[in-house]
Amino acid sequence: MKDRNHLSNVRLSHQVNIIDKGIVDIPMLQILQPDGTVHKEAEVPALDKEQVLKIYQTMRFVRVLDERMVAAQRQGRISFYLASTGEEAASTASAAALEPQDMIMSQYREQGALAYRGYSTEAFMNQMFSNEKEPNKGRQMPIHYGAKELNFMTISSPLGTQIPQASGYAYGQKMAGEPAVTICYFGEGAASEGDFHAGLNMAAVLNCPAIFFCRNNGYAISTPAEEQFAGDGIASRGLGYGIKTIRVDGNDAFAVYAATKQAREIALAESCPVLIEAMSYRLAAHSTSDDPTGYRSKDEEARWQAKDPIQRLGNWLKARGWLDEEQEAKDVESMRQEVLQELKRVEKVPICRVDEIIEDVYDEAPWHLKEQLAELKEHIAKYPDAYPKTSGRL
Repeated sequence: MKDRNHLSNVRLSHQVNIIDKGIVDIPMLQILQPDGTVHKEAEVPALDKEQVLKIYQTMRFVRVLDERMVAAQRQGRISFYLASTGEEAASTASAAALEPQDMIMSQYREQGALAYRGYSTEAFMNQMFSNEKEPNKGRQMPIHYGAKELNFMTISSPLGTQIPQASGYAYGQKMAGEPAVTICYFGEGAASEGDFHAGLNMAAVLNCPAIFFCRNNGYAISTPAEEQFAGDGIASRGLGYGIKTIRVDGNDAFAVYAATKQAREIALAESCPVLIEAMSYRLAAHSTSDDPTGYRSKDEEARWQAKDPIQRLGNWLKARGWLDEEQEAKDVESMRQEVLQELKRVEKVPICRVDEIIEDVYDEAPWHLKEQLAELKEHIAKYPDAYPKTSGRL
């Protein structure tokens, strides 16, 4: 029988021992230096030209998408947007290290992971314009994506809810004998939520094959990391729960890929969770509702601009002879035109019928929802000019 004595492996001491935060030194994996050259001691992952270019082009596409959709929000064409500028490598390169059967549970800055798996420009637009072609029927805010066919769980706005869900889903994968893991993305701000601690503890105790991927971009909206916690980032918390932990340069696509690939191998082989802390920086605002000039300096932003993940991987590709600047410029312009054309086309697609707002939950909608729907339709009919898209879908 297994020894249940939780003190059996505790080392004895006969003097007072103070354990401080300097005891554990957690290194950060970095393969590419900021200028795109490889560290002498580092080994580039075994990726072929096609794979590296797919990672790079996905990152490029996401940057273009973000720029265009922030502009669209400023023009009043969509209500909200949240860019991943500066963090493209964290989501894209980690997704590249996964297998299609692995479940992705995202926060709301993982456009790269979704695009890498094949989410189309049209699908991005349908979601952001909440039209009748969007599978969730316009019930989600913009950038709250979901794609069942791509094993990408629908995003939820409340911070941290996906963390314990990831533990539960990974436990189900294990019990079903599936050769798959669940990766769960979140920011260091979300790691302050109770769900983070409950989720990691559950995964550790139940040996769930989950990868907890923390994007530590330095800010929880406007609150800097040093005002969020006093410990050594998020990685040290994994050790506290007995979870294998990796800290990685989140702006280094190769380091992120290598860390995630090894984390997946460990999670499956040992049936256990792994925590990855990707150190990065949010070059854009938190969202279109935020103004970062009020809480950080231009000098700080400039220092991180020099560590841009797209430029870093691009420099490596050029030095390798795998990227031609003239062709790249054409590719980027092609991406811009594709995004712009899809935006113009999709914004004309009708939204869902108003009645669908209470469908899909109940077999027969209860009386109070029917009553509220009738009141809503009466209100829209009374003020049609205030609801130009909705009034035609009564």
